[in-house]
Amino acid sequence: MFQVSVEETFSAGHALRGYRGKCENPHGHNYRVRVIVEGPELDSIGLLYDFSQMKHVLRDLIGCVDHKFLNDQPPFDAINPSAENMAKFFYDEVSGKIAGAPNAPRIASVTVWETDETSATYTP
Repeated sequence: MFQVSVEETFSAGHALRGYRGKCENPHGHNYRVRVIVEGPELDSIGLLYDFSQMKHVLRDLIGCVDHKFLNDQPPFDAINPSAENMAKFFYDEVSGKIAGAPNAPRIASVTVWETDETSATYTP
């Protein structure tokens, strides 16, 4: 099995609804997102999936949340913008964007860091 990953960063604010503590107040993070894809075989030139294509997909999604208040952005206007929910959001969105590609790899995991020391991972 082969795996490749890409990472991108963005800044955004949020507040956790129903949380008791300082994270219930509006605050911001410099987020990092890592998407790991995997597959059993490489294409004719020895690639699992083109890094530049994956970065393009991820950058487009990040453009929707970068420098925004996440609680105002779908789907986080309806669900809490926790790192866990964000990891699942990026999984769902990236999966949909790469699904039709020839030899599309499977997403192995998506990790979202809120800080250098704290992260949440979604693994299907």
